[in-house]
Amino acid sequence: MLLDDDVGWVVCDVCALAPDAAAVDVLARLQLAARRLGLDVGLRNASDELLELIALVGLCDVLPVCAGSGIEPGGQTEEGEQSLGVEEEADPADPTG
Repeated sequence: MLLDDDVGWVVCDVCALAPDAAAVDVLARLQLAARRLGLDVGLRNASDELLELIALVGLCDVLPVCAGSGIEPGGQTEEGEQSLGVEEEADPADPTG
């Protein structure tokens, strides 16, 4: 971890973290503790799998990726990439559909 006093960020290199719920829980708790101290946590070297899990649980805005990591925060799909949205189909047997 690197503390940047001028900017108010705690930068965490998370390249060794497994992309699982426990890692996301720890990162969310770390962000909460940092915010109580007036700081923010930024992630560096996060795997695509970890970022996808963070997005899945809705914490993209809470756990931002630091600049220079090659991945932009916000989870927006780049041109040419497929969106990971959910598509629903109507069930013909469902009277409400």
